[in-house]
Amino acid sequence: MTRITPKPEWLRRRLPTGNTYESVRRMLRDQKLHTVCENACCPNQWECYSDQTATFLIMGPVCTRNCRFCAVHNGLPVPVDPEEPGHVAKAAHKLGLRHVVITSVTRDDLPDGGASWFVETIHAVREALPDAGIEVLIPDFQGNGEALNAVLEARPTVLNHNIETVERLYPLVRPMADYRRSLDLLEKAAGHPQGVLVKSGIMVGLGERDAELFDAIADLRSHGCTLLTIGQYLQPSKAHLPVERYVRPAHFDMYREKALKMGFSRVVSGPFVRSSYHAGILLNKGNQL
Repeated sequence: MTRITPKPEWLRRRLPTGNTYESVRRMLRDQKLHTVCENACCPNQWECYSDQTATFLIMGPVCTRNCRFCAVHNGLPVPVDPEEPGHVAKAAHKLGLRHVVITSVTRDDLPDGGASWFVETIHAVREALPDAGIEVLIPDFQGNGEALNAVLEARPTVLNHNIETVERLYPLVRPMADYRRSLDLLEKAAGHPQGVLVKSGIMVGLGERDAELFDAIADLRSHGCTLLTIGQYLQPSKAHLPVERYVRPAHFDMYREKALKMGFSRVVSGPFVRSSYHAGILLNKGNQL
């Protein structure tokens, strides 16, 4: 059990009120869908549901990995639901989404890591919402290039894969992942003939130094990543890693400017920023939410 560090004032905010939040939550339940908003205890869940948006979490709510920052449960996953791609498409249509974000738990138990499930879901969403952008936030597929190619051939608008933290902290924060393998995935996606936009995200507050963070950002840019999110790590429970520091909002502004100077086309950086938070705005309107 680890300590929980009290949150500073800038990480406290009033939650939205109204009926929209509950109606979105109920609709997702009716469609038997999971969201990263709820399963990962995202601090923006109330805001996003109240704005009639959500990030779909496919292939069940149980992850095969044990990342020490993540609130998603790990263990033995359930079998995939063959009706899930259609349910995602139906929910996205009901919400009227113009930019649909689809992520998943990591499914190392599946032969292709779940790549085919991303493909099915992309096709279903595109049929229901032909004009919508589609962003997929994928796991590393254990370095399986064929799995990655299958997702890219389905032509998502954005291919997102988060490195989450700096290389030194991987054994502590992401013991079943590999920093260089993630960079290799991003580089392959950036070089794919489909011309997909490549995105990644980093958390701060896990014990990284700014110099290490800048090295990670430079690594992302040199491997073809052009869209970047930087947010504050928040400890989901006493069983997870503690917050080592709370970064002030002005410092996040400095991170954004530094990344833009490295050549990123879009960067959103702030305490409440998450990889899929206002993803369509990042894509269409630039660096400010």
